[in-house]
Amino acid sequence: MPRGLWTTTVGSFPKPPHLERARNRFARGEISEAELRQLEREATIEVIRSQEEIGLDILVDGELYRGDMTTYFAELMDGFEISNPVRSYGNRYYRKPVATGRVRRTRPWTVDWWKFAQSQTKKPVKGMLTGPYTMMDWSFNEHYPSREALAMDLAEAIREEAMALAEAGAKFIQVDEPAISVRPEELKLAVKALGRAVEGVKAKTITHICYGDFDVIYPALLDLPVDMIDLEMANSRYDLLDRFRQHRFTKEIGYGVLDVHSHRIETKEEIKQGILRGLELLRPEQMYIDPDCGLKTRTVEEAKEKLAVMVAAVREVREERGITA
Repeated sequence: MPRGLWTTTVGSFPKPPHLERARNRFARGEISEAELRQLEREATIEVIRSQEEIGLDILVDGELYRGDMTTYFAELMDGFEISNPVRSYGNRYYRKPVATGRVRRTRPWTVDWWKFAQSQTKKPVKGMLTGPYTMMDWSFNEHYPSREALAMDLAEAIREEAMALAEAGAKFIQVDEPAISVRPEELKLAVKALGRAVEGVKAKTITHICYGDFDVIYPALLDLPVDMIDLEMANSRYDLLDRFRQHRFTKEIGYGVLDVHSHRIETKEEIKQGILRGLELLRPEQMYIDPDCGLKTRTVEEAKEKLAVMVAAVREVREERGITA
């Protein structure tokens, strides 16, 4: 009997309203860092419990203690300053990192949070990092002679954190690289930097990429030196499967079946059909079923409902196809 179709999620969860308010109060100096951290720990426990109740196989900590996926890490590193708010898209703004000196890791970034989350469950919890290429591409550079030089120093720093997570016991370490898909001309640099970031890391390594021009970067995408590539599938109506017919997908895949930019809750049947289409080309042991991207833009209830119907669909497909978890 084959094994596979493990369920997980990409990383971020929506912050509950009370935690959003607490983060704003902390920014205004109305509560202490210790008070905020306690609220973040309590919210993280809720995220772990929710994932267990839904029945996910591989969990995440929800990233409730993080703001932007690049600024969070930059604030913990030497060599970065943080800009005034910069508009990213729509009415969303973030404070962009600025490399003003040699960037390096001088202390752990996520290890203690991973240990805390893992202590709350017997199921594996993924370590979650932002990759060197994306960190470089989403930062201003006022120090390095080239984009590659900044990316490679970031790769060294990220590798130190990835090694520390693996040494702490993380079995899955995800290094997110969303910027790869929008600059196909720099794919070789992204491959080089990510390769250094995960070199020697004794864990299953994953990278998440979303919403880009995959026609241009596939099958070269398979050169990324990780065990698993996590891709959005539902939002593009599973069009990537046509590329897989032309050139076989050779790695494990995080197979996105939930559109995280829609408030609509997918039906169990449409998720099943998406999975079954994938099984025409992929082995069940290759496939990890998850949302297209992080869930932080959804409400807490929407995130739960989407994940619950996803798990229900996977269970039916497993039963119908004789697949075990």
